[in-house]
Amino acid sequence: MDRLTENKIILVTRKTKLDDLVARFNTIAQAQFYVQHLGADFSDYLREHEQYTRAIIRAGEILGKLGRVQVIDRYLVPNFIFGKDDFIIALGQDGLVVNVLKYLSSQAIIGVNPDPERWDGVLLPFVVDDLGKIIPDVFRNARPVKEITMAKASLNDGQAIYGVNDLFIGQKTHVSARYKIQLGKICENHSSSGIIVSTGLGSTGWLRSIVSGALGVVSNTAGKEIKIKSSVRFPWGADQLFFSVREPFPSKTSTVNLVFGKIEPGRPLKIVSQMPENGVIFSDGVENDFVTFNSGVEATITLAEKKGKIVV
Repeated sequence: MDRLTENKIILVTRKTKLDDLVARFNTIAQAQFYVQHLGADFSDYLREHEQYTRAIIRAGEILGKLGRVQVIDRYLVPNFIFGKDDFIIALGQDGLVVNVLKYLSSQAIIGVNPDPERWDGVLLPFVVDDLGKIIPDVFRNARPVKEITMAKASLNDGQAIYGVNDLFIGQKTHVSARYKIQLGKICENHSSSGIIVSTGLGSTGWLRSIVSGALGVVSNTAGKEIKIKSSVRFPWGADQLFFSVREPFPSKTSTVNLVFGKIEPGRPLKIVSQMPENGVIFSDGVENDFVTFNSGVEATITLAEKKGKIVV
């Protein structure tokens, strides 16, 4: 077979909701009985699964004519070693692109929407049938690439974790997180529901919801509408991050002045854990993708030294 490249093409896939149900209930029939017994529509699980399966097969057919293809599930990504010359394709929702991107170094990722009628796909500019044209362009470096600033939490015990959308620092459970927080010369002890650090890509997600909720509380408390001067949304590639403290609690041992701010080059956010157990830092909403953050551990939150790259 005359291939266009001998470099590997890595196709990253995910489990469907039906796959997860079968893993839980052993068979499709038992999963269907459970869902329908609760009065829900099982047919949509089947449609999603069938469409995604067709997309995987079609993508494999197209890519197999262009190079050596390796298909891996998203759960293998944290331990998978990507070659610097590999071509990486994420076939799924935006979350799949994000979860793969933070484990790459210099490689760009190609986001492909397997079901445009179901998923909007902000990070999925292509459909499966585009691959026959897009991949040869990528081989020739003829496609534009958009850069994304990522966040990084570096711990003084040697651990580190990256965030494409955001980082969460706090307790694994819903009890209060306790820590010392420092930005520049300002330093406080906090008791809160944790801290969110957002990138430009994530600024329309968790950060926006936190700010919107805070505005709603203030507006209702003040008895008038309160507006912010500008949107919390900022460019994907901006050299800045924003942090927000969730539900800070003032007490004799905790204050609430340093609850929102900007992280820039040379101006990191430092957090020292005061949590004897269950302290964590996780990224991009994936709770099982975390580093432990217990008493005495210091996290330094900065812009990552690498940029995420998405083919557009």
